Amino acid sequence: MALSVSELRRAAWTCSLGSALEYYDFALYSLASALVFGPLFFPSVSPVTSLIASFATYFVGFAVRPVGGIIFGTLGDTIGRKKVLLITVTLMGLASTGIGLIPTYQTIGVWAPVLLVTARVLQGLGAGAEQAGAAVMMTEYAPAGHRGFYASLPFLGIQIGTIIAAIVYCGLLFGVTDITHSWVWRVPFLVSAVILVVALYMRLKLKESPTFEKIQRKTQEEHEALAVVIRTSEPDPKVFQA
Repeated sequence: MALSVSELRRAAWTCSLGSALEYYDFALYSLASALVFGPLFFPSVSPVTSLIASFATYFVGFAVRPVGGIIFGTLGDTIGRKKVLLITVTLMGLASTGIGLIPTYQTIGVWAPVLLVTARVLQGLGAGAEQAGAAVMMTEYAPAGHRGFYASLPFLGIQIGTIIAAIVYCGLLFGVTDITHSWVWRVPFLVSAVILVVALYMRLKLKESPTFEKIQRKTQEEHEALAVVIRTSEPDPKVFQA
């Protein structure tokens, strides 16, 4: 099935900007882990210990990224690329928004770091799946001879999202003397709810990968052919006589 130029452009924009929006969420955590999470979620006598604990949760997100790629990559082969990309952006958006709503250690005790680590794991799964899924989607969308170029666009989106996160965080915290006693650090995470709506709208408008649809049609035809053979075939009497 031949794709129009407008459909190819829409896929490129959707996958690239979708990756930028998702990695905006992912990058926010790295900034907050250096500035906020230590004293608020891992209070300790030593500020160094708090910072190390905060960066340990930051590492968790990267550790589970390959797992997310494997799980959702396999799922994408089963239910389709588009559905998986919708799941990943929802996973990332809800996890990031949730981080902005988690009470601190002073309020709910040990449940604060537990919830924070849980949200970070979900972020890591979504980020790993997004990186693999968007690249595969663009590879399957791209015309022959241009697949490398189009597959690289989601990775460009990832870097753009990281830069935007840094700019937003620096802009909001400019002039704030004591960030640990301010609610401003939560704002970029809560904005993820708005980003989630935008990303979902973009991806709902996207068509399924032509390659995946072709494979699905072929698989369905094979199953239908097998069902017809089983239904219409008759046993050979000579076999039973023998």
